[in-house]
Amino acid sequence: MCDWPECGEAGEFRAPGTRPSGFDGPGEFRWFCLDHVRAFNSGYDFFEGMDADEILRAQSPLGGWDTETRAFRATGGVDGVPRWADFADPLDAIGERARDFVRRREAAYRPAQRSDGRPVTPAERRALDTLGLPLDSNRSDVRRRYTRLLRRYHPDHNGGDRSLEDRLRRVVEAYQLLRRAPAFS
Repeated sequence: MCDWPECGEAGEFRAPGTRPSGFDGPGEFRWFCLDHVRAFNSGYDFFEGMDADEILRAQSPLGGWDTETRAFRATGGVDGVPRWADFADPLDAIGERARDFVRRREAAYRPAQRSDGRPVTPAERRALDTLGLPLDSNRSDVRRRYTRLLRRYHPDHNGGDRSLEDRLRRVVEAYQLLRRAPAFS
């Protein structure tokens, strides 16, 4: 039933009660009919009874985040040391996986060396992969491969097939990068 005095309607809509949510639980709620929940909401003031500092803390985007949760506290609390501190990895599976990830990531960003000693950046390596060329290709190899792929993917040369335009765009971008690269000059 509706919690409004002298109302016999069904109380279908929840409104804050006298006890707010806190450590002890979600708090109390009142249940009103549609007309009375509208009346309650029009007069409800969340900040009622707060001083200026409490209102400022409640409006802060960081409100409620000023302490760590129990699971991540280093010491103290009811449970003491968090459960993750007790974790044992005798085979070092997690640590090895992380180290492998770091090695692969570093290798992807490390400049490669051509046989003539010129460094090739990761972007240039990706461009060579796009064109399907080895690391030691020279400028004429790049130009020849670009011309061949241009004829294969361009709609004017392949009978108007526009489904290959994305590949054509990648080939042109790769060639534009490689033709200005000092390793291929």
